[in-house]
Amino acid sequence: MRRITRIATVGIASAALALSATACGGKKSTDTPSADGTAKAAASAAIAYDIGGRGDQSFNDAAYAGLEQAKNELKMGGTEAEPTDGEGEADKVQRLTELARKGNNPVIGVGFAYAPAIKKVAPKFPNTTFGIIDDTSVTGPNIANLVFNEEQGSYLAGVAAAKASKSGTVGFIGGVEVPLIKKFEAGFVQGVKDTNPNAKVLSHYLSQPPNFEGFAKPDLGKATANGQIDAGADVVYAAAGLAGSGAIEAAAAKGKWAIGVDSDQYNQAGLAKYKEHILTSVTKDVSDSVFNLIKSVKDGKPTVGEIRYGLDKDGVGLADSNPEYKKMTDLIAAVEKAKADIIAKKITVKTAP
Repeated sequence: MRRITRIATVGIASAALALSATACGGKKSTDTPSADGTAKAAASAAIAYDIGGRGDQSFNDAAYAGLEQAKNELKMGGTEAEPTDGEGEADKVQRLTELARKGNNPVIGVGFAYAPAIKKVAPKFPNTTFGIIDDTSVTGPNIANLVFNEEQGSYLAGVAAAKASKSGTVGFIGGVEVPLIKKFEAGFVQGVKDTNPNAKVLSHYLSQPPNFEGFAKPDLGKATANGQIDAGADVVYAAAGLAGSGAIEAAAAKGKWAIGVDSDQYNQAGLAKYKEHILTSVTKDVSDSVFNLIKSVKDGKPTVGEIRYGLDKDGVGLADSNPEYKKMTDLIAAVEKAKADIIAKKITVKTAP
């Protein structure tokens, strides 16, 4: 079903909502525009979601948590903008333009797909800070690149998977075969093999660019996970956004372990009925990165340039919410040793398979 773009403005006072199939608005304002065309409205930040939108129990929801934190702690307004299925670059350009024009600052694109649009829009609004998560290809004096060492967290997941597996076969599912997701695969495979050189890793991607449905179709994730489990995998790690929920469902249905991604998926309400089978999750502190950028703008000292989060800053990691995980003392010891060795640079994690 085609997703319709929605705008949800949150803050101290409610505001009228503007709805459109291809563009997004935000808090309405009759204030006089500033020199760069933005409205002089009350402080408000905006996030434009990636494929799958809010409710993916993963990447987008983590960004939303950062916006909510800013709303609560900084007393700021917030605007959310959803994508549409099959949208093009022009849709993203229009979305970011409208968010900036409404006076939101910062405006944050959730995901590397926003890079071309931010490259076009940011120069037109020099007084607005633009953030982009998971991309360093586009830079500028008012652009903040919020990036993570996903391969490091995925290495720890590989260690955990190898330790938890009884069959010696584990699976990796990537949403779309792009360099970012291949970082997840590279780290995971290396962690598995360094822990058990005889282990077998089954790797599959759900779609190839420019088709990005692999981030949005739970049925694709479910079918692929079922195939891997039928081939002997008893631990499945999916880096596939909303599609990853299908992989978790498949693992739970067959009594196998799933490893979540981006958010601590054991604690995601939408996955509650599968939580007993979510061994752990590779976490990215997307929420903190969003909050920190918003706070820097609110404080009058916008952070720009590359802002990198790795194991050394707890920007990536491995969740331990599942009580069953906490009982696996040998597994935890192996993960902690690997973490220490990566931080100490005794282990260099690959960024490509």
